[in-house]
Amino acid sequence: MKFLFDLFPVLVFFGAYFGSGGDLFFATKVAMGASTIQVAFAWWRWRKVESMLLFSYALIMVLGGATLFFHKSAFMLWKPTALYWAFALVLAGAKLLKGRDLLRSVMGAQLLLPDQIWTRLTYAWIAFFVGMGFLNLYVAFSFTEATWVKFKLFGTLGLTLVFVIGQGLMLARYMQDEPVTESAGEEK
Repeated sequence: MKFLFDLFPVLVFFGAYFGSGGDLFFATKVAMGASTIQVAFAWWRWRKVESMLLFSYALIMVLGGATLFFHKSAFMLWKPTALYWAFALVLAGAKLLKGRDLLRSVMGAQLLLPDQIWTRLTYAWIAFFVGMGFLNLYVAFSFTEATWVKFKLFGTLGLTLVFVIGQGLMLARYMQDEPVTESAGEEK
């Protein structure tokens, strides 16, 4: 359910874009409204808004606002890249400047991994986000706007899913079944 909540503005943007016959400016206004509703709902429901949601909201408001104010689509085309590169920067900054693996902070309770695997995982995600940022720019400025909108929804979701599955396969060898207690194996 959280996945759909996080995707809400993207889905609304996609629907508004194709529902309006390809009007990026209309879709931008609708996405800005959807993001505002998303943040307001998060505050109403949980009495807090996650920092990444706030950052994404700020990006869409600033870059979407610039898109509408200057009537130039390039600002909105940069939004996914800015978000991906911000993710990479946060992960890299925490690792290189503070020696912290943020992924371990988030997922450490579910996964027991050796230190070098957490480091590898962090660097893999940094590389993924940097690559996705460049790929977004390539698609945005090499193809039609409609192709970019489709890529923004389907391409990025598909690539992220493939990457997550690849990470899961890599991590599977480190997953352990729950230990069997001595009493569970004894016969009475």
